[in-house]
Amino acid sequence: MPVFRFSNIRIAGISSVIPKQVIKTESYKGLFGSEDVDKFMQMTGISETRRTTEFQTASDMGYTAAQRLLSEKGIDKNDIGLLIFGTTSGDYRRPGSSFIVHKRLDLPVDCAVFDINLGCSSLVYGFQVAASMMQNSDIKKAILIVGDTAGKTTYPKDKASIMLVGETSVAILLEKTEEIEPVTGLLRSDGNGYRYLMVPAGGYRNLNASHEPEIYHDGIERTLHHSVMQGTSVFTFTITDVPKLIKDYWTLTQTSVDDYDCFAFHQANGLILQQIAKKLKIPVEKMPLTLSKFGNTSGASSALTLCDRYGNAPVEDINVMFNGFGVGLSWGVFSVKINTKDILPIIEDDSIFEEGIIRSASEL
Repeated sequence: MPVFRFSNIRIAGISSVIPKQVIKTESYKGLFGSEDVDKFMQMTGISETRRTTEFQTASDMGYTAAQRLLSEKGIDKNDIGLLIFGTTSGDYRRPGSSFIVHKRLDLPVDCAVFDINLGCSSLVYGFQVAASMMQNSDIKKAILIVGDTAGKTTYPKDKASIMLVGETSVAILLEKTEEIEPVTGLLRSDGNGYRYLMVPAGGYRNLNASHEPEIYHDGIERTLHHSVMQGTSVFTFTITDVPKLIKDYWTLTQTSVDDYDCFAFHQANGLILQQIAKKLKIPVEKMPLTLSKFGNTSGASSALTLCDRYGNAPVEDINVMFNGFGVGLSWGVFSVKINTKDILPIIEDDSIFEEGIIRSASEL
């Protein structure tokens, strides 16, 4: 199995950015009815989410988060040797959004830059990739950005998803250190679930698919260009395979639930997290939730939750387990010690990279 082990690499900073626009879940009662919306809120724990404006992207928020890290941590941009962006919400089909952030941060040419096309597992996968590259190179500092704007590919009348998704981006600063602090990660994948979470059209297999709405197997109207989720299959996967992964990780690392101060898990929905916590006997106080005010914010949700819990907390070292699971299917886990002084409070920002809005050929 793909087990990753690192030493002398630490998380030196985490910054989270959310858009200013608040969408109250109750506002959907006129569209879906009070009974369905109340049932949704009870099951998921989501009372509101955040959404970007029309031209605001995950890279806009990712840039702001990364710039804030460089500024507040006093990092010379020329020391950044790696920039990875984990997202399924790219600014363009090509190039990758990481290159837009690279330009805006004015990072050096001597910097490896690329995207990872993953959703809710992008942080755990991105961390393993970044740490592996640092471990086997002279890169001393790296930035991992994770963010999605899933609301832009969710059909407005899709009651299974439109109330669920929130939008955010986070930036994580990794750096080499003289302190020997081993980090272990474990990743898994199952391509048999590729249809469980997908946007069927818009890629190169079905580029010119119809934009006409259809009624799907769950009785909900969507187009092929919008996201669709097989809810029952996803639920079964998350409450079965994810707990097994964590138990295998504990066996591998010879640790237990008592060895961790915080379980920063992907904020899928309240019912799923309750089931996972119950199976693993994780105390409620050790698994912070942010679903009620941010919704399901894809791969960035675990880091966003950390910033919500510890952004203004007293300074202390905490042992954090990160866990992500979703589209692919893919899922993973790693644990690392973080000082709370390196976890910045969440900020709101709606700024846009105006240069990136290309409306006609004359602008190229």
